[in-house]
Amino acid sequence: MKAQIPTPFAERLRGPERLYGTLLVSPSPHWVPVVAGLGLDFVFIDTEHIPLDREKLAWMCRAYRAEGLPPIVRITSPDPFEACVTLDGGAAGIIAPYVESAEQVATLVGAVKKRPLKGRTLAQHLAGGPLEPGLSDYVKKGAVERTLIVNIESRPALAALDEILAVEGLDGVLIGPHDLSTSLGVPEQYDHPKFLAACDEIIAKARARSLGAGVHAIYPKNRLDHEERWARLGANFIVHAADILLFAEGMRRDLGELKARLGDGAAASGAAINI
Repeated sequence: MKAQIPTPFAERLRGPERLYGTLLVSPSPHWVPVVAGLGLDFVFIDTEHIPLDREKLAWMCRAYRAEGLPPIVRITSPDPFEACVTLDGGAAGIIAPYVESAEQVATLVGAVKKRPLKGRTLAQHLAGGPLEPGLSDYVKKGAVERTLIVNIESRPALAALDEILAVEGLDGVLIGPHDLSTSLGVPEQYDHPKFLAACDEIIAKARARSLGAGVHAIYPKNRLDHEERWARLGANFIVHAADILLFAEGMRRDLGELKARLGDGAAASGAAINI
């Protein structure tokens, strides 16, 4: 029997299927087989907030790809050159942080979806210039294997949302809750009506255009309730917490209970982690 070719992640992201993943901080090789057995659809690797060098990032990308988990990497800035480098390292998709304009998205489309075009040829093509038929087919064939997602996490991004979502080549959006809540003037108030309404709007508009959409739910309080809320609204790019967050929450809970049973004091509060 002929092996079935897996559907490209970008195509799955634009469809109705819910895709589940988590953010990974640890680069340990012991992590890979454990994560591979969790029933995830992708892994999210962050270089914006987590110090990972190029070689280590490439190792992580290729290790998870070998396990059938597409590595979706957030780069440090919406820089098309950094997007190219990250894709060369083995990333299946790019998340560009703090995008606030359609022009930024178009430039990222050039880097992610129009490879290997560069320089003047790329600029002319992005401006509407045609490609030779053979080259056009080559570029289109490669584009389906690479995913482009942008972070929506500020007031200016909300104001430009319709224009951002209209850029051809974009596959999805991911809401950064910490930055968005801060930009809205309600920092870390994830139950605030203003924050919830903004997330609802982003998700509804993205899904109406058949683009993937999700919120990186990093906070423990009401996390599952919010993820369910947005999934029922149509969110399908579900980035649940992070390895470091779940470790901290679980350790704090278990040690707190053990100390309480033994009369050894209250549980530690721990430092907040915003990713």
